Amino acid sequence: MNSFSSYRSREPVSKKPAEPLSTPLFDHTDTEPVPQPPTERTRKPVEEPPTREPLSVTDLTHRVKELIEFNFRDIEVVGQVSNLTQPRSGHIYLTLKDENAQLPAVIWKSSVSKFRFKIKDGMEVVCRGRLDVYPPHGKYQMIVNELVPKGIGSLELAFRQLHDQLSEAGLFDPSRKKRLPRMIRQVALITSPSGAAIHDFLQVLARRTKRVDILIVPVRVQGDGASQEIAKAIRTVHRIASKKPIDCIVITRGGGSREDLWAFNEEVLVRAVAASRIPVVSGVGHEVDVTLCDLAADVRALTPSEAAERIAPEDAELSRYLLQLQRQLDDRLEKRVRFCREHLKFIEKQSILAFPERIIENRRRKIDLYEERLERAIDHRLQRSQQQLSQAAASLEALSPLAVLSRGYSLTENKDGHKIRNAHDVQKGERIRTRLLNGYLESVVVENALFEDVAREDAKNLKNFQ
Repeated sequence: MNSFSSYRSREPVSKKPAEPLSTPLFDHTDTEPVPQPPTERTRKPVEEPPTREPLSVTDLTHRVKELIEFNFRDIEVVGQVSNLTQPRSGHIYLTLKDENAQLPAVIWKSSVSKFRFKIKDGMEVVCRGRLDVYPPHGKYQMIVNELVPKGIGSLELAFRQLHDQLSEAGLFDPSRKKRLPRMIRQVALITSPSGAAIHDFLQVLARRTKRVDILIVPVRVQGDGASQEIAKAIRTVHRIASKKPIDCIVITRGGGSREDLWAFNEEVLVRAVAASRIPVVSGVGHEVDVTLCDLAADVRALTPSEAAERIAPEDAELSRYLLQLQRQLDDRLEKRVRFCREHLKFIEKQSILAFPERIIENRRRKIDLYEERLERAIDHRLQRSQQQLSQAAASLEALSPLAVLSRGYSLTENKDGHKIRNAHDVQKGERIRTRLLNGYLESVVVENALFEDVAREDAKNLKNFQ
């Protein structure tokens, strides 16, 4: 039975029509008739709900994927970057979050190469892309195609990041910058041959001087690869400089937007400018334009025309400068000649030049004095040496064995020439030699005894005699 089988309609208590309420029950007015409870005539049978097969997880996930990807094909999301990672594949994985939610996001490698700045954790960004569902994990993520910093342009952020990085490396340090030569004769001009900058530069240079020779190195100054081309041109100029002297390098182009001048903010060009052994003058854009190439160059010119003015003073100005130098040189030469004349007059008044023979006499007196001192020193040294020799001879005579023999002593040796100092040094029957003052004697030992033995024998004989 259906749910309405036991329903019984009730008759109204009063058949009078009900009076309308003075105050409505709801704020809005419903124009449709109020539904009445079903009666036997109006009651319809209730249909049973159709039977459905349950969905698999894969089918449900694919349906959700189609629904999300269809409705969120092009969206923009504002959030803070966190959990930033960039594996070797080159893709960037990050999370966009605010105070209450998080959204996983991925930037494929093909899109990463379009960004000129570095994405960092904590950066507020605006991302544009689409939502995607990854079925194996059942999670959705955002595929980011464009990403810009919130409140600042991407190029401005890239400029600031690279400026800080190169500044820490010392590329903008004023102490490493080189001075321009005082007289510039050979200039390498790196610029576009079809731009307005080369015409302004050459026009100003031709008006100021005829002494400077220009070597034009044509390059692209805008677009992809322009910075690498300019850096290569700097290296080419250095190879030319090994054979032909180049006094300075001028890099210039006309004004434009930040995008047009971006080639002069590339790291490869800035490092090539800083590494140049030849002084570099950078005249890029208008006065208000500032590029990293300007900051790394040895001299920054506000415009291409000013770059020509910085490297070449006017010939008329140079002529005035040379004339001034000539006058200074004439004054110094005149002062030097006047000083030399006065010095010669002073020397002429000296008495030693009036009587030059006095110089010879003074030298002769000094020589005689030195000769007397030398003779006295030689005599004194000779007397002292003779005294020392006499003392040494007396000492040697006193120690000589011949002096001992002259006093009646003799020197006895065995057959080997050894001195005999003790009676036991020889044996009976041994031949010995005795040296006297004027000759020697040879003898044979008949008996040898010490004084102690002789004294003992004499005492024994004396006792027997008593």
